Amino acid sequence: MMTVFAIFNLGGGEIVLILLLVLILFGAKKIPELAKGLGQGIKEFKKATNEVTNELHNAMDDNRYTPAKSIEPPKTPAESVPTQQTAATTPPVEPQAKA
Repeated sequence: MMTVFAIFNLGGGEIVLILLLVLILFGAKKIPELAKGLGQGIKEFKKATNEVTNELHNAMDDNRYTPAKSIEPPKTPAESVPTQQTAATTPPVEPQAKA
């Protein structure tokens, strides 16, 4: 706690003066409410920070890569088309003679 005040180069007298001003400005009844609101705000901020950090770690760890399916070679025309009689394979029909 003292390191925080050392950053601002505050001594004991300055800290007491600041606390006394806060007490005068807000009153004894408001200070606990302000502290509670400040604590809840810090709690929500930490929660949001942890959620973002966890989401980033999960995204980096997630292995969504799936290898491509193997592609089968194309079938030959005889394998892909069922056997059907076409004009080329149908025997020619001879005309019947009229009597």
